[in-house]
Formats: sequence, C-alpha cells, structure tokens
Amino acid sequence: QVQLVESGGGLVQPGGSLRLSCAASGSIFNIDVMGWYRQAPGSQRELAAVIARGGTTNYADAVKGRFTISRDNDSNTVYLQMNSLKPEDTAVYYCYANYYGMNAWGKGTLVTVSS
Repeated sequence: QVQLVESGGGLVQPGGSLRLSCAASGSIFNIDVMGWYRQAPGSQRELAAVIARGGTTNYADAVKGRFTISRDNDSNTVYLQMNSLKPEDTAVYYCYANYYGMNAWGKGTLVTVSS
C-alpha cells in the first residue's frame, strides 16, 4: 500500500556530497524501518543504511563516517546525507520501508561518483 519515491540522485565528483530523500505516500502510518539499499552495476543489492522509528541506525561498513541517515516520522520521509563520496559509491539507491511485516521498495535513484 505504501509507495516510495526517491529524489536527489545525480552526478557528483569524488569528495562531493549529495542528499537523497524518500517520501512514503499512501494511507500507512508508523513505518517501522526506513532506509536505503544500493546496487552497483553487476552487483547484488546491499544495505547502505537503515533507521528504525525510534532512531536506531545501521550502516554498511563502507559508508560509516561518511553517510548519515535520518527520518521525519511525521512525514514518513527518510534522508541519506552522503559526504566524501567515492567512485565505489556509484549505484542505484533504493528506498526501503518495512511496515506491519511488509516490505516496500522505491524505483531507485542513480548516484554516479566520477571525475
């Protein structure tokens, strides 16, 4: 029932920053977990960062110290602030939400880190 719409992807040089946003629409409330997974070309989708409603976060080792995930529970919006971007961060980033035991995925937004 939840639709997730990502925004904020684009092309950035190494060392640059981007902020991804994902807004959940629909009639659902109190989404338990929201976050971001990413899939590089030729690779499997992997967790980048997730955040529970209470604020607990989990980051992939590759992004720790560089990415910060946050959420606005009132608007069911999750953000991913990405700093010090590296070429290996290049991927399609997919918004994720878990609610009432169900999973929802966004269509993805492409982040390209290249000189």
